[in-house]
Parts: sequence; C-alpha cells; structure tokens
Amino acid sequence: MTKTKLFSALVIAGTCTFGAQAALAYNAGDFFVRGDIAKSDTDDSHVEDENGFMGSVGYLFHDKLGVALSSSEKFEHDFSTNGSEGTFEQRPINLTLQYYPLGGTGSRVQPYAGAGVNYTKFSGEDLGNGMSTSMDDSWGAVGELGVDLFVTDNLAFNGFASYTDVDADIDINGASAGTVSLDPVTVGGGLSYRF
Repeated sequence: MTKTKLFSALVIAGTCTFGAQAALAYNAGDFFVRGDIAKSDTDDSHVEDENGFMGSVGYLFHDKLGVALSSSEKFEHDFSTNGSEGTFEQRPINLTLQYYPLGGTGSRVQPYAGAGVNYTKFSGEDLGNGMSTSMDDSWGAVGELGVDLFVTDNLAFNGFASYTDVDADIDINGASAGTVSLDPVTVGGGLSYRF
C-alpha cells in the first residue's frame, strides 16, 4: 500500500469517528502510555522495510493539547549500495506536540495530530565485506496522525501513522559515499493506557 493511500485511509477513518460519543474523554492532567507494533516503510528503494515495537509516554496540559515522547526498539534494515549489500540499525526518538480535537468532549474515540522534532540514532552498520561503514545520526521534523478508541475508562486501542524527515550521510572506509534519504512512513497499532 502506498504512503498516500495509508495517510488517506487514516484521515478518512479519523474524520468518520468525530460523531462517536460516550462517557470517556482525554482531559487536562491526564498521563498516558502507548505500546504499538509498527512497520517502518522507507522512501529509499535500496533499503528494506522493517517491523518493530514502538512506545510512547505523554501528558495533556490542556483538554486538547499534550506532549509525547516516543521511541522504538532498533529497526534493523537490509540495504544495498554500489553493488554491496549490508545492514544497519536505526532508532527514532520523537518529541511531539499533540492536538486532540475531541479532548474534553466525552468522546470514546479520540483522534489526534502531532508535530515535532525527530532524532534518529544509527548503529550496527555492516557491508559484510570487511569495509568500514558509518552513518551520521539525523535530526529532522516528524508529523503524525492517530486515534485512540477507549474500551474502558483507562484502556484504549490505538492506531497511528507518522512521517519523519530522515537524511543520513554515509562514509565507507572513511570516504563520503553520499547521503541516503530514508524519510520513513511508520504505521502501527496497539494499546493506550490513561492514568
């Protein structure tokens, strides 16, 4: 499924949920944690997509506004460059400001949108042929769309999609081998817990 189709499906699903009302809502002062299984779909055809676990912790300082810090286990990607094949690991860390349009309204369904900054740490670079390989860590912007569907006062199902601007310079045997633009779209689902 293309990235455009994934974003379109999430936006449509979020829009359709605005009418669902119940006795649940996010409110100022709430803390939450999320755990999701996610797939990282990179924009570079030379880099394989990968699945992994993502988690986040957040706080709402207003009924409709909060902050979240999220990260994941290391995503290990296979890649090919200049006729060689290898692997590398990347771990994204995101700090986002999140907007909840239905926060404080009593809605069981809580869509949200977030924007912020990403830091991606690279490690485990290996071309498998004895050549020394390294990738510079990356700073960039991140945007996300998501939705929580509460099944109890505290527990919800979560789904999300995010886009991250990730560019990394690659060195092989100490010489520059160019820049790779990963720009992953990450899609996942799991559970949220509010306390």
